[in-house]
Amino acid sequence: MSMWMSLRDPSLRAPFREAVLSNFAPDGNLWMPAEVAPWPDVKALLALPWRARNQVILGRLLGEDLPREWARALDLYLPLAAVEKGRWAFELWHGPTFAFKDVGARFLAACLESYAEGPRMVLTATSGDTGAAVAAACHGRPGLQVAVLYPEGRVSPLQARQLALGGNVRAYAVAGDFDACQSLVKACFRDGELSSELGLVSANSINPARWLPQSLYFFELVHRLLRAGEARPPLIAVPSGNFGNLAAGLLARRWGLPVAGFVAATNANRTVPDFLSSGRYEARPSLPTLSSAMDVGDPSNWPRAQALLGPGDPPLQAGWASESETATELGRLWGGGYAADPHSAVASAVLRRFGGREVPAVFLATAHPAKFQESLEPVLGRAINRPPRLEEVARRPLEVRPLAADLEVLKAELRSLAALAIGA
Repeated sequence: MSMWMSLRDPSLRAPFREAVLSNFAPDGNLWMPAEVAPWPDVKALLALPWRARNQVILGRLLGEDLPREWARALDLYLPLAAVEKGRWAFELWHGPTFAFKDVGARFLAACLESYAEGPRMVLTATSGDTGAAVAAACHGRPGLQVAVLYPEGRVSPLQARQLALGGNVRAYAVAGDFDACQSLVKACFRDGELSSELGLVSANSINPARWLPQSLYFFELVHRLLRAGEARPPLIAVPSGNFGNLAAGLLARRWGLPVAGFVAATNANRTVPDFLSSGRYEARPSLPTLSSAMDVGDPSNWPRAQALLGPGDPPLQAGWASESETATELGRLWGGGYAADPHSAVASAVLRRFGGREVPAVFLATAHPAKFQESLEPVLGRAINRPPRLEEVARRPLEVRPLAADLEVLKAELRSLAALAIGA
């Protein structure tokens, strides 16, 4: 069974179960795997199908902490689509909410069902897809209350309806950007009295149970390339907002996954690309863009990613795409027959600067384009059809609560939500 440690103080350690329920290490820093070393059997792992491989990897990492419903949580289809010669899109959005966050959210819910003793309140900030995935994964589960904070007017109308499920899930439209939502959530978790009183659990990728399973699909990406007859390690472009997905890929590489390199692709919220080129990290207010789920000016998982950049690894490449570049790439992809969402288009556009023909080039496709119908249709000049499940979501009433970006106001709301659960 793996132990987890504080990112800043390796002496602070806990088993996975405890790390999941405590959110942050005792010193307030992120949890990290205590030992990350190459596995000698990576080639054999890559020959296994998705479920069998996950059973081996998760059993190795978690031991007795493996949640009971892990297999059902990860019962998802993740295809590799050929886009152009030598270029692929790895589609991570074939889950219940049509976004890559379904992988981690479903696994987190399975962990909470296995580990939690007594009521728990899941608290998360979202730039769109996290909240929807967490709401769907936790909706109706006994003993769980869910509070989702999102920046008012900064997610698509469909995303807002996906996360406002009612019942044990309450959605809040915050007067501010994603970073304001994230700051409020972090402040709640760092309030030990409140966190203990309400049994708070994070559903953002700061939580190990949300973050760890994302490393599994990087193995699946290479597995599918091998099945397609491509044995060369790929260059992988990751659309990056809070940088949890990139950090998960770097973790897989530390275990020995054969990867030629990673490209961190951002929109105009280019804090990390600017840092990698200048050496100065400057958090900044987020800017609204077409790829709204990546509108993050101070990504929480960047310290994890930095810690996983091992000596001797290929340097991390990074770049950003402007709105006009994103629109151009969307037109190119759709015109070539591949229906991309804005976030995937950012990754594809940046990948074009770094991906030659010497290695296979893959970008992660993180959401179904119909989730962004209102913003995409004017850019593409064409109608986008919604799948039936998303059409049903679009007809739901939008039941959200407005919330000032004020910590005391949020605490009062969370206590009222907890009181409703007690009275149920």
